[in-house]
Amino acid sequence: MSEQTFGFIGLGNMGGHMTANLARNGTRLLVYDKAGTAARAPDGAALAQSAADVAAQVDNVLLCLPDGDVVAEVIDEMLNAGAGSLSRVVDTSTIGIAAAVSAFESCAAGGVEYVDSPISGGVAGARNATLAVMYAGTAASFEALLPVYSRMAKNVFQVGKRAGQGQAMKLLNNFLSGTAMAATSEAIAFGVGQGLDMETMLNVLNVSTGQNTATADKFPNRVLTESYDAGFLTRLFFKDLRLYREAIAAANAADPVSPAVAALWERLQSTDSEADFTRIYPFVRDKKYA
Repeated sequence: MSEQTFGFIGLGNMGGHMTANLARNGTRLLVYDKAGTAARAPDGAALAQSAADVAAQVDNVLLCLPDGDVVAEVIDEMLNAGAGSLSRVVDTSTIGIAAAVSAFESCAAGGVEYVDSPISGGVAGARNATLAVMYAGTAASFEALLPVYSRMAKNVFQVGKRAGQGQAMKLLNNFLSGTAMAATSEAIAFGVGQGLDMETMLNVLNVSTGQNTATADKFPNRVLTESYDAGFLTRLFFKDLRLYREAIAAANAADPVSPAVAALWERLQSTDSEADFTRIYPFVRDKKYA
């Protein structure tokens, strides 16, 4: 790994913490963010002037960007920059299967390897270096990237060999996460209406068969405290859910549950797209979906 050089593009809620962990643990980074590199860069990182500037100076570029359109734009800029040392793009963004396949094809045409490598764990996972990585690519690149992944993630899985498989894993994960949030919101609102204490309910659920990521994390830490600060905006979650529904349709896969889940989240998205996604609880509790 010492012979490889690394860049990172996208220093937002997730990328900012990821780069901080990488830099803190010895990875020499060249970073860039269109929204303002200097203000967002971690201590110890070198600053680039553009995505093209990053691509000209490093072998590997990690991306953490909001959607497939932005990823495509950044990849085009890097590939059109001319001669450079770029050999691998590692995309940790959630962009959907079709966008990942398109990115792979664009990179391949430019002689660059594209790695489909979305992450999960939220802002807390990015901050604490406990992310899960869902890697889809070659075994050789998986081994080469493990030292870097280990500095920002706790669990690293090779889920497939081709672009799009990492996205499939991430989308089904986020669908389950959103379903757990929605269902737990309904259940907890019902319990409160019956005079049950929320904290007591969560304690019972978390040692019973109803336990899930919402009861174990989001509700105790974000809803019970009324902080609603998971750091994941409703519009970003709904983007992932929309990508999941599009992938389900493209695959003609079974979908008896996701239409109802998507309809509920779409109502919250249309009401307040900038709300933290944990605010699904008061939205359900107060019957604002009706």
